[in-house]
Parts: sequence; C-alpha cells; structure tokens
Amino acid sequence: MKLRSIIVDDSSMQRMAVAKLVNNHPNLTMVAEYSNAIEAKNGIKNHEIDLIFLDVEMPIITGFDLLESLENSPQVILITGKPDYALKAFDYDVTDYLHKPITMARFDASVKRAVANYEQLHRVNEDEEHIFVKSNLKKRKVILNDIKWIEALGDYIKLVTDEANIVILSTMKSFEKQLPEDKFLRIHKSYIINLEKVEKFNSKNVEVSGRSIPLSRNKKSELAEALSNV
Repeated sequence: MKLRSIIVDDSSMQRMAVAKLVNNHPNLTMVAEYSNAIEAKNGIKNHEIDLIFLDVEMPIITGFDLLESLENSPQVILITGKPDYALKAFDYDVTDYLHKPITMARFDASVKRAVANYEQLHRVNEDEEHIFVKSNLKKRKVILNDIKWIEALGDYIKLVTDEANIVILSTMKSFEKQLPEDKFLRIHKSYIINLEKVEKFNSKNVEVSGRSIPLSRNKKSELAEALSNV
C-alpha cells in the first residue's frame, strides 16, 4: 500500500529533506510539493491525496489556516521547529506532529500511524478471499469479491473489477477452477459472473453491475438455483 502524499513547506531545503524521506519510504508515493498554502489548497482539490506533510510556520497563510480552510482534509502530519505548537496541533485532529530536525525513526513511526489509520478507514482486510494472477509479467493480488465478471478474449481472459480490467493469459476452463463455486458461475462460453453482483436476469441476459451479459439457454435454471443460495 502506498499513501499518495504532498509536502507543503515554504522552505525549499525542508521540502527537499522531507521529499527524500517520502521517496525512500515503501508506503508513500509523492504526488506534489507546494511552497505555500494557496497552491496546496488548489492541488488538493485537483488530486486524490491521502496524506499531507504540512509545515506550520508559513507566511501569510499558516499550516493551521490551511487546515481550517479544507472541507474534507486528508490525513495530516504537521512539521514545525517550535514544540509549543504540539497541543494546538491535536486540536486539528492531525495524525502526528514532527519536530524539526526530523529523524528517520520518528518519520517512520508517523507513517506507520497514517497507514494504520488508512487501513481502518478503508477496512482493508488482508484475510479477504483472494487469488494471485500474472498480468504484464507481474503478479497481482485480486480480491475475489472485487471481480464483477470474467470475459474470454481468445487465448486470454479479462477480469473486470471496479478498479481496473486485468488481462491474463489463461483459458476460461482453467481459471474457473480457481473460483469458489458458490460465488461464481459460468453462464456462457465467454462469461463467468460474480453471483453477488447480479442485479436481474431473464431468459437471454443477466445484468451485472449495469452491464448486460448473454445467458446460455441451458444455464438459466442453474443460475436461478445458484442465486437462491447466495
């Protein structure tokens, strides 16, 4: 997991120091750096941000001013050279508070807290039923419940999920063996569906997450029975 991060600090030297820590951390990815709160506020509107490394002492608009102006703030790790701000920082429900100069150990502890908050908020569950597939020469973890349907593409198959379409080299028959029978059903020579995603069906088609998928004539009764057990 990588939290999409930005740095907001009027000091170019401090931004460089924090950027080095962010870029070297396995759970962070750098989206942008900003030298003032106005640029940062516009950037937050235009990008999906999970975490802000925010300097408190900035001219004109301080870090606290920026926090007060945000309607839906991402997680924030405040950075300051003055320990006096510590109590005030937690009035803003920040994730953590770092005092300059920042040590690697203290930075890692702050990121660990941010990751834990993210997982709790998004209910990330490593125990969710999943499989690993090989796509573009890389192994990818796919949560079974995220799959809406599987579609045959010649020598390949396409896994359709909310996040992406994943194309892998496999036959439908081979891939079908990896799926739990109580959750997935092959309703056509070219389609396997997630039974929990079915919205409605008739004698010819099944609607899955708004998409109409062909239903083989000899699969209708099997589909009806399978749905009754979901």
